[in-house]
Amino acid sequence: MQTPSAPPLHIRQATSEDWPAVWRFFRTVIAAGETFTYPTDLTSEQGRDLWLLSAPDRTVVAVDDDGTVVGTAKMNRNQQGNGAHVASASYLVDPARSGRGVGRALCSYSIDWARAQGFRSVQFNAVVETNVHAVKLYESLGFTVVGTVPEGFHHPTRGYVGLHVMHLAL
Repeated sequence: MQTPSAPPLHIRQATSEDWPAVWRFFRTVIAAGETFTYPTDLTSEQGRDLWLLSAPDRTVVAVDDDGTVVGTAKMNRNQQGNGAHVASASYLVDPARSGRGVGRALCSYSIDWARAQGFRSVQFNAVVETNVHAVKLYESLGFTVVGTVPEGFHHPTRGYVGLHVMHLAL
């Protein structure tokens, strides 16, 4: 049996008008407490302030053919000053759209963005080791785990688990 092909996606700059659509799944993912180090009780305003970045950083949304926001990514410098040549990114996909290529499209987009902006590499600081789908996706795009912080994340059902630092040279 063949899996259905992923529907076409358009990735574009996020606007403040997109926030209600992003918040719809942002709050679900963050409240679950399984993949992000954000507080699980963020308000919409707090989430918006964390997620919608200003230039030179970038926040984008992935929309399907119907114009529905199905995922989002934020891309930024990993550090300031002498570490500003390394990019970072975070991704959120509507759980109802999981496994359909949205995360891959957003991650590929962010890698292309980092290259175009002149970054030398991309580093993810906190990939929860139990988020095996994300780890597998990132590895398939060339990232490697360069270290793991033992018990760096308190998972709501699995207890203390590791946080991977992942890296991709551009």
